[in-house]
Amino acid sequence: MAEQKKMVEAITSMEEDFAKWYTDVVKKAELIDYSSVKGFMVFRPYGYAIWENIQKDLDARFKELGHENVYMPMLIPESLLQKEKDHVAGFAPEVAWVTHGGGTALSERLCIRPTSETLFCEHYKNVIQSYRDLPKLYNQWCSVVRWEKTTRPFLRNSEFLWQEGHTMHATPEEAKEETLRMLHCYADFYRESLAIPAVLGQKTEKEKFAGAEATYTIEPMMHNGVALQGGTSHYFGDGFTKAFGITFLDRDNQIKNPYQTSWGVSTRMIGAIIMCHGDDSGLVLPPRIAPVQLAILPIAMHKEGVLEKARELYDRLRKEFRVKLDDSDNSPGWKFSEYEMKGVPLRLELGPKDIANHQCVLVRRDNREKIFVPLDNLEQAVREALDSVHEGLCRRAEQNLAEKMHVAHTHEEFLDIAQNQPGFIKGMWCGDSACEDQLKEETGGVKSRCIPFEGDPVGDVCVCCGKPAKHLVVWGRQY
Repeated sequence: MAEQKKMVEAITSMEEDFAKWYTDVVKKAELIDYSSVKGFMVFRPYGYAIWENIQKDLDARFKELGHENVYMPMLIPESLLQKEKDHVAGFAPEVAWVTHGGGTALSERLCIRPTSETLFCEHYKNVIQSYRDLPKLYNQWCSVVRWEKTTRPFLRNSEFLWQEGHTMHATPEEAKEETLRMLHCYADFYRESLAIPAVLGQKTEKEKFAGAEATYTIEPMMHNGVALQGGTSHYFGDGFTKAFGITFLDRDNQIKNPYQTSWGVSTRMIGAIIMCHGDDSGLVLPPRIAPVQLAILPIAMHKEGVLEKARELYDRLRKEFRVKLDDSDNSPGWKFSEYEMKGVPLRLELGPKDIANHQCVLVRRDNREKIFVPLDNLEQAVREALDSVHEGLCRRAEQNLAEKMHVAHTHEEFLDIAQNQPGFIKGMWCGDSACEDQLKEETGGVKSRCIPFEGDPVGDVCVCCGKPAKHLVVWGRQY
């Protein structure tokens, strides 16, 4: 047990230093390694496997809704980027530029894509002519580069992996419906696959995406009460399509501009999983995206029949689940710590006494509950246990969200909560962005997260200026 204790102590307690705890988990669970370029990180096999499972799940959801995958170029000519002024202004501080090809200076700078609205618009102009060509429901999986000043694994990579959907529609109603449909697709995925609840709503004018008419967001809360923008969906109206000259002949024989959406989530979701579910022993992975759902650990492997039985169970279970059999010569205590560190949802312990009793022991990662299971009923027991882990993680995250959701009725109350209580704050707002700026300045970083879709007003005056309020807003600090 000394080995186990040593491994656990290698992780800083989240209560002692949450940021250090997070970095410890990322490194010791072998998710990320640093490269020689700041913010450009190596996704190690275990970390990338989590992303692959996320990608597979989301990709199936997108295709079920009629979307097709495409791939756009990495480089954007500066002249193309400049066609939508608000968009380029929003991304200008983060853009990385290519100025040379080989040893020759380029006649025009090329931007490494921070996002791909302009590339999709250039393509759509060539392939949309008639209402019969609409809607266009495209998505791409790729990496983007945003030159971050401060970087942190998964949360603020200068290069990160993501998907970005870009769609075109004949009417604003269809485009608005698509914008909200994809937002709810993300929220369902977070709840059903990541076991993470979130607040859904619309970003304020100040916080919306550059070039968008409206931006919608899902805002999950991390264990420490800080928000992580989980995914966004944007309604662009016809602003981009006019700037890029995209037109189509409608049913009434009139030339019109189509209406556009975009929506995306990224590898920062892995950061959300770590910070929402993890504990002082390491990762706690939701079963539906865990690279290994079940680790089989034979106990006393030197005893006759133990390893053979473990291999038999492995061959049975791998037909339905993602299973790893650890037949290494590491001690059982080391293995227990290792798979706790890796966040494996279930471990199966099998020793001579278990075999004699025709049973095994399942241990849940989320609450360490031990379940004695007859071997004849093993598949069903594993299935039920994995579902129970998922629901347990959901309940714990929902409880954290509820406990750290505060209400402020006055300016003084808002400042007091912001200073002394971690979490989100519900407070009314007049609609003036100057009040957003003031509250952020006074609190050292509390910002509007969204105007939530659900929730009754908690007053009738702005928590900043005291003037009549227009919106209920959820406020909070963010990663």
